[in-house]
Amino acid sequence: MSLLSFDRFCAEILTQTDLLRSRIQGADTRAPVPSCPGWDLGRLLRHLGGTHRRTEEIVRTRATRATGEPGPGTVAGARSRPRSADESAAALGSWLADGAARLVGTLREAGPDAGAGTVAEERPPAFWARRMAHETAVHRADAALAAGTDFDLDEELALDALDEWMDFASRPEVTEAAPGAPPLLGPGRTLYFHATGPAPDTTAGEWLVDLTGGTARRRAAHAKAAVSVRGPLTDLLLFLYRRPTPSGSGGVEILGDEPLLDLWLERSGSWLRK
Repeated sequence: MSLLSFDRFCAEILTQTDLLRSRIQGADTRAPVPSCPGWDLGRLLRHLGGTHRRTEEIVRTRATRATGEPGPGTVAGARSRPRSADESAAALGSWLADGAARLVGTLREAGPDAGAGTVAEERPPAFWARRMAHETAVHRADAALAAGTDFDLDEELALDALDEWMDFASRPEVTEAAPGAPPLLGPGRTLYFHATGPAPDTTAGEWLVDLTGGTARRRAAHAKAAVSVRGPLTDLLLFLYRRPTPSGSGGVEILGDEPLLDLWLERSGSWLRK
């Protein structure tokens, strides 16, 4: 369950898009994106704008996996802008803003609970508003890295993005090991994540991932675990997304079973690669 409202997520899609555009003014769109190997800034912008447009189509037509949507994290058939004569940051930024505005308009018109189809897993607009808010924020971090500008994220949005990751990491397919692959579940396999910064004396920003049973389970808790990961809120979020952190390599502290953490990160991030 998301921590923020549908209206807030819709607003954040626009806010994060505007912040991204403001950070790339005058940037070279041929600049490499270190966090997305093989991509330049132009390709990143075309990818994000295409994802917004494909998601808008999914919501508008109530499309589901039957029409090609492959999984919770990415959008198949994203309508990426082809390379054109004008690949400037200004031109791509305007195109990006147009796609975000169309997406938000369609989301708001549909409302949070409108049906997304009748086959496979239904994804209501509330799901897509949340997913696209976080997708845009993380790609803003990528763009900032490519353009050499700073990145920070609102605490409430960062907390919800971390909570969304924990939701995806608890899906059954995360723990389904391929033949010959090491198992993720097993005795003593627990992970604790602590994002520093949220209000003290609460479990906001704390998650225990329990892999000791028949499936992955997560809950808000302050607890001991086989491996503990602690760091500033934004750093911890980018760490899970395998992005460089604003605080540098020392921003996130890891104590305990690092091989377990590495395996969990590989499996829990599988939804991004579908």
